[in-house]
Amino acid sequence: MNKTRLEAFSDGVLAIIITIMVLEIKVPHGHEFADLKPLIPKFLSYILSFIYVGIYWNNHHYLLHSLSKVNAKILWANMHLLFWLSLIPVATGWMGEHKFAQASMTLYGAVLFLSAVAYFVLQRVIIMSEGKNSVLAKAIGNDLKGITSAVLYLIGILCSFSSEWFSGAAYLSVALLWLVPDKRIEKIFTSKK
Repeated sequence: MNKTRLEAFSDGVLAIIITIMVLEIKVPHGHEFADLKPLIPKFLSYILSFIYVGIYWNNHHYLLHSLSKVNAKILWANMHLLFWLSLIPVATGWMGEHKFAQASMTLYGAVLFLSAVAYFVLQRVIIMSEGKNSVLAKAIGNDLKGITSAVLYLIGILCSFSSEWFSGAAYLSVALLWLVPDKRIEKIFTSKK
């Protein structure tokens, strides 16, 4: 299998994830702006999750761009990542439906944390396949950004038991950390031209 097919499949799954999330936001029955008020928590959770899926899509693109070959380990590591990302709509819907209640914030953080772990696994499998001197290995380096994200997810999960606001702030912090695209791989590709 070539990496183009892997990218196309992954892009399709991520597009479906976004579609499922937006379909969770039902059209209000009324015709006044006030009828939109109950949708605010759902819309806010959708925005945060849309940003997360966009971040994964962007960085996944660069991750796969670094590949020279695809093997079975990479395919399964990629499926592992897509599995956890496919649970984002469930966690998002539950969180929005119940106005960021404690259990929903815990589940949301767990899905985000496990998605980050799966992304880390995919990175490591690619580096093992491509070699320690590969483009990706050089770009990732010590992966301080990835480690910081995992720590913030764990803080968010722990905070969800006492304060949904602090939990949400931790999840939002990770999104803001990654909102600016990760330039590590892009810089290496640019310097090779």
